[in-house]
Amino acid sequence: MKKEIKLNEEAFQLEGKMPLSQAFPLGLQHVLAMFVGNLTPLLIITGTCGIASGEFADLQLSLLQNAMLVAGIVTLVQLFSIGPVGGRVPIVMGTSSGFIGVFNSVAASMGGGVLAYGAIMGASIIGGIFEGVLGFFLKPLRRFFPSVVTGTVVLSIGLSLISVGINSFGGGNNAKDFGSMENLFLAIFVLVMILFFKHFTKGFLSFSAILCGIICGYIAAMIMGAVLPTTGVTADGVEFTKSWVLNWSKVADAAWFEIPKLLPVKPVFDVRAIVPVMIMFIVTAVETVGDISGVMEGGLGREATDKELSGGVICDGLGSSFAALFGVLPNTSFSQNVGLVAMTKVVNLYALSTGAVFLILCGLCPKLGALVSIMPQAVLGGAAVMMFSSIVVSGIQLITKTPLNGRNLSIVSVALGVGYGMGANTGILSHTPQAIQLVFGGSGIVPAAVVAILLNILLPQEE
Repeated sequence: MKKEIKLNEEAFQLEGKMPLSQAFPLGLQHVLAMFVGNLTPLLIITGTCGIASGEFADLQLSLLQNAMLVAGIVTLVQLFSIGPVGGRVPIVMGTSSGFIGVFNSVAASMGGGVLAYGAIMGASIIGGIFEGVLGFFLKPLRRFFPSVVTGTVVLSIGLSLISVGINSFGGGNNAKDFGSMENLFLAIFVLVMILFFKHFTKGFLSFSAILCGIICGYIAAMIMGAVLPTTGVTADGVEFTKSWVLNWSKVADAAWFEIPKLLPVKPVFDVRAIVPVMIMFIVTAVETVGDISGVMEGGLGREATDKELSGGVICDGLGSSFAALFGVLPNTSFSQNVGLVAMTKVVNLYALSTGAVFLILCGLCPKLGALVSIMPQAVLGGAAVMMFSSIVVSGIQLITKTPLNGRNLSIVSVALGVGYGMGANTGILSHTPQAIQLVFGGSGIVPAAVVAILLNILLPQEE
């Protein structure tokens, strides 16, 4: 009789040790879910600053390597805490995409180049310290973040990420074959395999559904590369390699071991960068409160404590300052992984720490990082759509934690309608001052959070 492999019960508890044979695959799921998202902001900002190629090509590779190392270290601090730094919550930290809009504007206003990137690093150091200090005073500020507010933020996070997942589903926005039948087939295949492992298997395989689906995606991409044409031609007659093709040469060319560099870019402290970035760090603190609330609600079915929220925000801020010392953009809680926890209910800190250690190894061993970085966007998209939708469900659960009376209904309706709608359609802000565009034009999360907090303060409580 076939022996069934059961998932250790401690997988669903914060504390406790699990067998490494089960813990590592569960942790690796989190790495695969956030790996591309951890590197993408750096690729975008270095491109905007003009340091993505030519004489700066080696600098960009060093920054990408440092991004993996820093994400692993800051995640370990968040998981297990050092004094007041870290919430001991099942949160994975990584390079934030929420700052992309602000950093793009800073780079444009400063003319790009290493100087502009240095100003971004200087502003990140100051802003991270500011958010860390804010975290120490989070307990008296907690009354401004009831479940209806944090739930609205979590819901807006999920809604904003669904479009990101769909873009990956089609092969990635920049792919010349975006939306091709091959990309759609690969993404749907991964999604179907995740559903199969999730609902038609039991024990360990069921709770490793995301990892199993992604591995199946790699195998499918290899088979497709053997039987289908790997190149296409654009309307202009330019030949290109299709986005689903696995670039094994990138793995072969990567080094086995390399020491990360401290201060690869000298920080520059410029008020033009510091002011808008500090405002974004306030919003990031609110988003982190929402992420921690979402992961505790989705994974453990309870609200986060003051200590968990405060430690999480402090780690968010000081971790971002630490990242800037390695030339890496701010490190914040990754909403993708909140969705993964909500979906699997696996909250064990030890399991997640194996993924953090793998990230550190990727930072020390570029070849390991290259192996994960060649994952086709369509494979990631097949998993992301389901995970991001789980965040939306967690937000709804938080909102409905208390009775949805007239006051709470108004907060959610106006915050999502006006706040999220304004952020999702940034053209409406085209005639407003640049400072407003910088803060509210990046994503729907920022305006939705601000509107929810203001309405919670201004609207009278109902009997």
